[in-house]
Parts: sequence; C-alpha cells; structure tokens
Amino acid sequence: LPLLLLYNPVLDLSYRKFKRLPSRVCGLLHLEKLYVCGNSLRTLPDSITQLQGLKILALDFNKMEDVPPAVCQLTNLTRLYLGSNRLMSLPPELTNLQSLRCLWVESNYFQRFPRELYDLPNLKSLQIGDNRLKTLPPDLWRMEALRGLWLYGNRFETFPKVLLRMEFLEILDMDRNKISEFPSLKRLKALRLFSYDHNPVKEPPKVGEEVLLVGEGAAEFLEEREARKERRRKAAEREAEELAALTVLPVMKLELLCCTNCDDAISQLHQLSCCTFNSVKKKKSFRCISDNININIPAYL
Repeated sequence: LPLLLLYNPVLDLSYRKFKRLPSRVCGLLHLEKLYVCGNSLRTLPDSITQLQGLKILALDFNKMEDVPPAVCQLTNLTRLYLGSNRLMSLPPELTNLQSLRCLWVESNYFQRFPRELYDLPNLKSLQIGDNRLKTLPPDLWRMEALRGLWLYGNRFETFPKVLLRMEFLEILDMDRNKISEFPSLKRLKALRLFSYDHNPVKEPPKVGEEVLLVGEGAAEFLEEREARKERRRKAAEREAEELAALTVLPVMKLELLCCTNCDDAISQLHQLSCCTFNSVKKKKSFRCISDNININIPAYL
C-alpha cells in the first residue's frame, strides 16, 4: 500500500468494481472512515473487526442481502450507510452499535419497520425511504433520541398516528407516498421541516409557525404566513410608537387642595395627557391615572 494510506484515517474505495474487500484494508488499524460504495460486495471479511477505530462505514450501492455480522462488532461506529442494497431485515446483533447516531437503509426491501433500532439509544437520524413500508409500529415513540426521520417513497396510504407522539422530531419526510389527508402537526413543537410532496393531498397540513413546508401548495401557504407575520410586526411597531409617544407627553398632577371647586379642576383638563373616564354619564367622575385622583363632574356636564 502507498505510504500515505498507512497514516490517513480516511480510505475511499468507492466504485472500484470490487467483489471482495481487499484483505490489506483490514490491517489499517488507524482508519476512522471507510467508503466502499458502488462495488459488488455481498459481505465483508470477519477480519474487519480489527478496525475498532472506525466511526464511519459506507456500504451503499452494493449487493448485500444481509448486514455482514462483522459490521455489528464495530462498536465505535457513529454513521453506517447501507442504502441501495438488497436488505429485508436487520440482525439482532446491530444493537451492539450503541454509539450509532446516523443509519441509512434507504432503497432496500424492508416491509416492516426494524424493531432492532429501538435499542440504539443515540440514533438521531434514520433514513429508511424508498422501501415497502405500509405501517409503523405503535410504539415507535420509544425512539426518543430520533430527530430526523425519512419515510419518503414507501407505501403509506394514511398518516401513521404514532408520529404525532414523537414530540422531538425536527425533520419528517413523507414524500412520494399515497396519503390523501394529513392531521394537524402543531403538537410537534420541535418540528422544523416537513416534506409531503407527491401525495394526493388537497391542501398543506397545519403546522407550527416555525415549520418549513415542502409540497403542493406549500409556497402559497408560506407566503401567506409571512404576510401575516409582517402585518403583526407592523401592528406591534405602531403600538410601540404610540406608547412611546404617550410617555413623553407632559402629565399634569392635579392637587385637589389647589382646586377651590370641581369647576377649577375641570378647567385644567386640557393639560392632562393620561386620564380615563369611568362611565361619565352614570358616575359623573373621572380618574387621573398618574395620581389616582377622583374628580367629580358637575351635574350639568
């Protein structure tokens, strides 16, 4: 091997037409990232377990029908890419990967959601689009660490209700399914991106003010939402300006002792800037807010 490979923590062997992983790769104990995408690999040698420093392993676009058992022994993996293979399930041993944060298994043949993922406490990003899922398990909410979930290109005909219990989701992609109606997603307070494009829906789903929508009618919806925000902002600015103007106007302090009668007090009302009238017709009085003074109004007013 070239001297450079003996020290470089990254090795990219993608699209080399390999049918087997070269045995010398398993001797590169310093490796942290290994990319072998786009080959014709069906499995990996057991000796790959020597690469305990691996954090990223990319096996996309190969011919794997099962996850190689040796992969499940690479316990320091944080990212594992298995997309575009021939997988139908995941092995129970995958739960050994307790450090795994990102798993991509898109474009495979999953008909059921792999429950093995429940036991990966640090999994934050799951890409399982372009499979054959029709439903999700009702206890999927147990995956509390999950922040991004990609379910595009599956076979959902109704929106899985369990997703409404996944309050920590930030990204949810339901593109290219057969869902004709979406419930309100406002209860998903952490949601920031929801994609529903290429579903037979008539209008965008209801979402929180901070959610970016992607899909039919989303552009118009977002434009109207921004217009509403702008109207509210301008109204708040006008209110703030009016309040600011009130604070600089002179406020007259009425001293009742200086008024010989009510007529004297009323004659000075033109100098007041903050008084409120309390049902003048009935009570015949008003209150000066700044000094909390009641002044009676003569009966002839």
